[in-house]
Amino acid sequence: MNEEKSFHSATYGDIALKDVFLKIKSFLEKDPNAAYSLVIGTDSHERFYSKSEKSLYLVTAVVVHRKGFGGQYFWTAKKISNIKTLRDKIYAETTTSIEFAGLFMPKLRKILNGSTPKYNLEIHIDVGEHGDTREMLKEVVGMVTGNGFTAKIKPEAYGASYVADKHT
Repeated sequence: MNEEKSFHSATYGDIALKDVFLKIKSFLEKDPNAAYSLVIGTDSHERFYSKSEKSLYLVTAVVVHRKGFGGQYFWTAKKISNIKTLRDKIYAETTTSIEFAGLFMPKLRKILNGSTPKYNLEIHIDVGEHGDTREMLKEVVGMVTGNGFTAKIKPEAYGASYVADKHT
């Protein structure tokens, strides 16, 4: 993960990764007795960068939510190519969230050092029981749970289907 200002926030503007960790820690410490969710979700959109270059623009959002009292979110983006099908797109989104969580969470845990409230970590996947993605539902949920994370799908997958989608 790049330590430079590769994250964005509606509240803080462009922000470095180390500052994302500090903002999340500060938010969690404001009410240590509250119930929290930490959500990671990715959404994507095809973009044309030139007449011959079409890439998938992926946005990964990190949301910290104090149940009943709002939250904060941060996002980062990247582009990849060679995505031909809806299945490729959903796999790219899911894999991006899993890889992101695998890199992000150990660093966050180190900064929190056990001194803040407990939170539920969720990976939100932009698939649901209705529509074209229903055929991939079990596969991508299995990818997430097989990596030790809790998976949420539409309509509960707001981290991917609303927050990340807002910035694709």
